[in-house]
Amino acid sequence: KTKGPPFPIPRAPLRARAFLSLVLKPDPWFSVMQRSSRTACALVGLSLAASVHGFAITSALQPLRFASTRTTPALKGSPVAKALPRVPRAYTFPRCSRSGLRLLMSTPTEVDWAKELVKESDENNVTPYIANLVGRDLHLKKNHPLNIIKTKIEKYFTDRDAEFQPKDSLYPIVTPKQCFDDLLIPEDHQSRRFSDTYYISKEKLLRTHTSAHQTELLKDGVTKFLCTGDVYRRDEIDSSHYPAFHQMEGVKILPECEGVADREEWVKMCSEDLKSHLEGMVDAIFGPVEKRWVDAYFPFTEPSYELEIYYKDDWLEVLGCGVIQQPILDGCGMDTQHGWAFGLGLERLAMVLFDIPDIRLFWTDDERFISQFKDGEITKFEPYSKFPPCYKDIAFWLPESWEENNFSELVRNVAGDLVESVELIDQFDNPKKGKTSHCYRINYRAMDRSLTNEEVDKLQEQVRDKAAKDLTVELR
Repeated sequence: KTKGPPFPIPRAPLRARAFLSLVLKPDPWFSVMQRSSRTACALVGLSLAASVHGFAITSALQPLRFASTRTTPALKGSPVAKALPRVPRAYTFPRCSRSGLRLLMSTPTEVDWAKELVKESDENNVTPYIANLVGRDLHLKKNHPLNIIKTKIEKYFTDRDAEFQPKDSLYPIVTPKQCFDDLLIPEDHQSRRFSDTYYISKEKLLRTHTSAHQTELLKDGVTKFLCTGDVYRRDEIDSSHYPAFHQMEGVKILPECEGVADREEWVKMCSEDLKSHLEGMVDAIFGPVEKRWVDAYFPFTEPSYELEIYYKDDWLEVLGCGVIQQPILDGCGMDTQHGWAFGLGLERLAMVLFDIPDIRLFWTDDERFISQFKDGEITKFEPYSKFPPCYKDIAFWLPESWEENNFSELVRNVAGDLVESVELIDQFDNPKKGKTSHCYRINYRAMDRSLTNEEVDKLQEQVRDKAAKDLTVELR
């Protein structure tokens, strides 16, 4: 018999005990384990954790990461190694919520995103270019402008109320139910379209906002949180739009509102608390500034507001927010509770605070950009170069079905970050032909070097060929 462990082992679920009886049955390998109580306790703990995590539902477990299925030499051939769940390389076990069916998935330590996201299917519109952006986690990189803003906001909220929980590593692949249905977004809403959202399949997509995790966190019992992550949208191309950017979602369920039956009363309580928090947050980031609240519409909040500040001689929209729609909370089993939510874009704030002129710069690995910023400090960006633009126009007759985002996506897939903007400069209708013509001006400009006419001409020719073939336009 081995000595007792130096720590208490809680009584395991039935399935865990059955698992342990298998692992701890007498055999030559186990006699080796008996020689050391430390080794015995460690291996019993490992097998218990594996069995509970693999076969029992518990909300207490945090994400258990496996970067590989390989075992250490000490475990090879052992019952523990044989009985451990077979985990594909570069996969992480998700943390299970209380229902046992809802998953709050942490981002895996290693993922082949191209293989995970890009599929040969009519239901899939994720390109290798987009897959290459997933998992970069700019909001977690030290000394990066996005991380600096994120940290400042989190510090303000946690200093004000220690119960706020930052969530910044949730899995970017969600379901349409999480992203749209749970948030009361109508079936015919623009954001659901294939031209606006990156779909992996009908059942999976890249989140378009961090609000996609709102109901899952609420169902898991988290009532005050700041959820930050990368989000993805098919969009136009210019200096302030990019297909991947970063959002922060904040939610607070007010305990003092629980059980308040009068809607007017709890809406007032939530709105006042919301505005107090957000006005304080703005002052913490920008310093004391003039503010104004503008009535707005969002499917998931009612009433809804936008907060604007007067900054650098102009009104700047900072965020959208509101009182959470009660049907959303009802769906989370919180029919007697009420609260508020807000959402903001980190890039929007960072571009203003750091004077960053082009959203593409956030994604650069150029040391001349990265070295200008330091944790906890707001420093103005000093442009290190400005290379000349190269403009190329393309004109064509539109097909019967036309989505401008599809053309922007095509240009981006051909030229990547060498394109600074795509602008519609002319359009007209030909009544005789019954057709409409568009002319777009593409601005090719790299951030780190001058482009040659030869390489730009080659890119432009690829754009023309793919537009005719993939979008069925009639070139002019």
